[in-house]
Amino acid sequence: MYYEIVTSPCYGTVEKVSINRESRIYEWEPLFAIKNMNGQMEVIKMGCSGEVQSLEVEAGDKVIPGMVLAYIQEDILNSGSD
Repeated sequence: MYYEIVTSPCYGTVEKVSINRESRIYEWEPLFAIKNMNGQMEVIKMGCSGEVQSLEVEAGDKVIPGMVLAYIQEDILNSGSD
């Protein structure tokens, strides 16, 4: 199994966490919403599918670029996406 690390692309505040620990995610599904320092909402997505192994942040947490948001155990099987 491979693990993917979901990281923050910006400084800001986590506004929404759309996943739970041990939930299944699919390619390009919204995982987090972060309000950046300019007030813009950044939606965090990943190009992989798998199971959430851990969540490292929750709504209201401050984040910086490169900060780990979650760890995903990636599926080896291909999944469909648009």
